Amino acid sequence: MLGTGPLVRELLAEIEAHSRCEYRIDGIVVEPSFAGVSYHGHPVLGSVDTLETILNEREPDVIIAGYAPGSVELFEHHLLEASLSREIRIEQAATVYESLSGKLPLEAYEMEDVIYSDTFRPGRLSLVATRLLSLVAASLGLLLLAPLMLLIALLIKLDSEGPVLFRQERSGLKGRSFRLAKFRTMKPATDAGSQWEGDNAHRITRVGHWLRKFRLDELPQFFNILRGDMNLVGPRPHPSCNIALLALVARNTPDSGMPIPYYALRSSVRPGITGWAQVRYRYANNLQEEIEKLHFDLYYIKHYSLRLDLRILLETVWVVVAGYIVNADSGQAPESASAPRISGSEQATTS
Repeated sequence: MLGTGPLVRELLAEIEAHSRCEYRIDGIVVEPSFAGVSYHGHPVLGSVDTLETILNEREPDVIIAGYAPGSVELFEHHLLEASLSREIRIEQAATVYESLSGKLPLEAYEMEDVIYSDTFRPGRLSLVATRLLSLVAASLGLLLLAPLMLLIALLIKLDSEGPVLFRQERSGLKGRSFRLAKFRTMKPATDAGSQWEGDNAHRITRVGHWLRKFRLDELPQFFNILRGDMNLVGPRPHPSCNIALLALVARNTPDSGMPIPYYALRSSVRPGITGWAQVRYRYANNLQEEIEKLHFDLYYIKHYSLRLDLRILLETVWVVVAGYIVNADSGQAPESASAPRISGSEQATTS
């Protein structure tokens, strides 16, 4: 491993956590200014100035380059020599981290990586394909599940007072607001308390418990898909009243070396009923966990494709069939008459 810093630390932890990982870290090659004989449990073999001697002694198969932005010139001529003369495979730490964790390492990106690259701009063909998938699935879903939806509506009315549907302004594609619909799963709020899902479990109704467990409360969002507000798969839409705060925190996330408008990237595609973050992470019960889920959402946008959507849907079906919340979604404020301060957690039907 070449380099130190937050990304390298995270990558070392990911490699250790994967028992079947193909990588075995032989040691760390550090910057000349680094002082120490080990780095997070791995031996320091020396500095980049002695890289040639280290390669002669260790004869590695792979060098994972994890240097920090701004120190490229210090390392790259050594890597070129290793690649051309020794036929050692050179891999970027960010790429390896993405493949192991399924989320985007924000600390590896600089502003120019976003401005001058098409990496975060999904192709037109992929956008059309995923939209067609969503329209077909929503149309069939409404047709086939209409009797079930009528039964759910009846059970909600019999179980507790209040409307059948819960509606809320959400932020969608390009930041445009729309009215998201869900089957109501909570009793009406009596005060303006905490907006996080974990603090409002006592408000979940008997019917709501089962609707959430099997993600059936999200079925009305098929209408949102047909209206063009949502896709079947995508980042979960956050309440519109929270966007300014989430965008500010995301822009100044400490993972990155500079403020980048990450939230604008998140809204570059239609939100979804389920998403990559929903099958990879748990409920978010604080702002820090919401930002952690942003890493997964940005990974989805970077790798946006029909193939990835189908994979997410397959994993989603397993969660729904099993009736077990492996990784649930964030983004919902509990159903309240007052505007939420910060969104709580809203499970995706198919997360």
